[in-house]
This record gives sequence, C-alpha cells and structure tokens, in this order.
Amino acid sequence: MNKTVTVIGAGVAGLASGIRLLNAGYEVTIVERHHKVGGKMSQLEFDGYKFDLGPTIVMMPELYREIFELAGKNPDDYIPLERIDPMYSSYFDDGSTRYRATNDLVETVKMLDSFNDTDSEGFLKYLSDLYSRFNVAKDHFLQRSFRSKKEFYNPFIISQGLKLKTLNSADNLLRKYIKDDRMRQMIAFQTLYIGISPFKGPSLYTIIPMIEYVYGIWFIKGGMYSMAKGMATLFEEMGGTLRLNSEVERIVIEKGTAKGIEVDQQIHYSDFVMCNADFPYAMKHLVKEEKYKGKYTDKYIDEMDYSCSCFVMYFGMDKKYDEVIDIHNFVFSNDLDTNIDQIFTGDTIDDPSIYMYIPSKIDSSLAPEGKDGVYVLIPVSDLSTLKSKWTEETSQFYRGKAIDKISKLPGMENFESEIITEKQMTPKDFDNVFNAYNGATFGLRPTLTQSNHLRPQSTSPNCKNLYFTGSSTHPGAGVPIVLLSAKIGVNDLINDEQSKG
Repeated sequence: MNKTVTVIGAGVAGLASGIRLLNAGYEVTIVERHHKVGGKMSQLEFDGYKFDLGPTIVMMPELYREIFELAGKNPDDYIPLERIDPMYSSYFDDGSTRYRATNDLVETVKMLDSFNDTDSEGFLKYLSDLYSRFNVAKDHFLQRSFRSKKEFYNPFIISQGLKLKTLNSADNLLRKYIKDDRMRQMIAFQTLYIGISPFKGPSLYTIIPMIEYVYGIWFIKGGMYSMAKGMATLFEEMGGTLRLNSEVERIVIEKGTAKGIEVDQQIHYSDFVMCNADFPYAMKHLVKEEKYKGKYTDKYIDEMDYSCSCFVMYFGMDKKYDEVIDIHNFVFSNDLDTNIDQIFTGDTIDDPSIYMYIPSKIDSSLAPEGKDGVYVLIPVSDLSTLKSKWTEETSQFYRGKAIDKISKLPGMENFESEIITEKQMTPKDFDNVFNAYNGATFGLRPTLTQSNHLRPQSTSPNCKNLYFTGSSTHPGAGVPIVLLSAKIGVNDLINDEQSKG
C-alpha cells in the first residue's frame, strides 16, 4: 500500500509538491481553506474583469514547465506561454520621461549610451558579475536543503558561498557599475519583488533583473492563475484528491511524529504532512505544543524580520488604452531612496512608486470587449513595521497617490473618471485571507540572517514526518524560487523515507 501525504494549502508550492509526490508514488490529498486554488496566485473575477491577485511576471519559465514535464505532459496544454518584449516601461519625472526595458541588448546599450559614456560598459559588467553568481546560487544553494550545520559549514559550500559576495548590498553593487540614477533605480526597485530593500538586501538579489535582461519575461494566456489552475488539473488527473473550503485547525502530532491534520474537529490521518501554509503562521497556529516548535516559539516568530507588504488595486476601466502604455509599467517616485526607506521604517510614504499591469492588452479574455483591466500595486510596510494602523483612510490616501501618478502618463489623463468598478487588497487582507503573517506578502525577509541555512528549512527539526514549503522557507520568495522549495521539500521527504527503509 502506498504511503499517504496530506498537503496543507493549494498555493504554488502546495500544488507543485502534490504533483511531485504523486509522481513518486504517494497517495496525496491537498487541503485548502478557500474555494479555489492558487493562494496568492489566485484570481479575482468581478463585473466581467479577471485579475491576477498577486504575482504577474513570469521569469525562468523552464521551472514553470518542469512540473508538467515531470508528469510526462506537454506544458503548452496547460500554460501557453508568450514572450513579452519590450519587457516594461519605466517612467520618471512625474511621467514625462520614459525608458523601455528590452531583452534586445543592442537597444539596451543604445539607451544606456544616451545616459552617459560609461554605463553601457558598467551594465555589461553587472550582467557578467551577476550571471556568474547566479550559476553558483542555482547549482549549490537554491536547489538543496541545509538541514544540519555540516551541510552548510563545510569547505566546499563555504568556498561557493564566498563567490556569492553576499556582504555587499544591492545598492552598493549597482553604484559600482552604473552611475545614472534612473538605470540604478530600474534595477534596484526589483528587489522589492521579494520584499527586501536594495539598501539592506544582499547584492545577490540583483539577479532578478539580470534574469529578465538575459532570459526575458513571459506571459501565460489567461494570466498567472492559469499556472495554479493547470497544476490543480494535472494533480487531479494524476489521481490526487483536492479538498477545498476546508480550513486546517492543527497539525496532529503524536509522540514526536506528525500523524495528520484536524479539520472541523475531525482528524484525518496520513503518513506525512507537507505544510504550504506560511511558515510563521503554521508554527504559531498549527503546531500547538511548544516542544514541537523548537526555537520557533511565538516570541521568536514575532521578532523575526518580515518582507514588505503590498497595497493592490484592481480597476475595471471603461475603455482600452493605446499602444503608448505597455503591459508592465513602473512609475517611480521623484525620491526613490526616501520612498524605499519609508517602506521599511513604517512611515507614511509621501511619494510612492507604483507598478501598473494591464494584461488585457495581450489577452482580451481578461476584460469585457473594448475595455481594459488595470492592476496597480504599491509596495508598503508590513503590519509589524507600520507605525500606524491600516485603515480605510490609509487605502484612500494611497489610491489617490496612485491615480495622481497614473493620470500624468500619456493617454491616461482621465484615468479616474474611466474607472467603472474596482476592488482592493491591503496588508490586512494578505494577513486575514492568506495567513501571510503580518501581511508580509513575500514571507520572511531574505536578510543574511534569514537566508540559506539560517532560513526555515523544509524538514521540521523537532517533529518527524513534517515538512514545509513556501516563500518563508528556504530558498525564499518569488514563484520560480517557491517552485524550487517544493522540489526540495519533496526530495527531503523521499530521502528520509528511503533512509528508514
């Protein structure tokens, strides 16, 4: 008889873990509190508009495709991908200055040459530096676990770690190579994709824009939710059981071994438990007994560093926008340094930068005919950092700031009057709806003391047969990296079982 695994949560890592476990011969049940799969990769649908709730940019599509290929399927049948180039537009000077980021190296060099005489050379050195470090990280850190000190503290791993040059900040690295403030800001801002400041985050995290410039970005027809929906379809095709509208109340642990979960005061037993709920939430609320928490006591969880949060607005518009506006757009603060500083000090952001995404420009199925849906995101403080409570007035304040910025863009002058329907997601919603602790959209902040072997690992050190995946576990946040966390967690589970038998 096959061993059974219960997976808590049908987020990206939960679904990917379920597919990998089925492929390895386990019987798998995924238990999800919501009525649909995807977690933060879910979809909002209202008044004929469809919006990706959270992530929007596809990088490293081979990792998206891998989960389907593993099961012998053609990924194109589940997630039809299209490359986007130009990748995005960046607006400066209250929208009057625009630069388009492209995968075309010739065009990028032309743009940099227009800045000054040295940034083209510096940019190429930046790509070379980060590319070599990316390969080290990919081969030796992002796809393996560090369950014991000796797995990290050995001569080979230490020598590879030194190549990553993690002690330097992302901002300092960029200043070394690129002098123009606009180009540095276009690159540095993207460390917020994983919830960390470029002034505090290790320089390695500038691999995110490096990956974009080297490999490009992609769009999935139907939006990012197609990935979650595709994985759920594959999971059930492979014989997995998906239980929606079922909130897990606790992980059942008996004599130091995870035995299953409790839902609606009923215990459902299994041989293993794979938890895709946010790690801080899970340790505080699902692991009930102190002795099984280890160092992750409630006090310790509260004192950990959390990523920034997001305030997201979903606008259904009464028109379509012309070709001047791209699918992905960044509108920068006139003082980005202060903007980012205020995110991580918890102060009110006087002049926030915004990200605007209009997927209906490339996929008409996401909005009614002749109309566009516009997704607008502002990076904001997580709830533990925020110096005041998030209220309706806070939402209206930032909504006004975003609309003011958008209205200064070409062709968007009447943006507010063209809104016919809208919804919002606040840091409180990320906390309440998705159990993202402190509303931290990207989980634990990837500081040096919360990365690699110092980040929560896939295997519980204090309880047998209990495993974790997701953005707060190693290797970190971002959809491709979270997919790797599922790979690591499943490999650890399989290796543990094989070592017993």
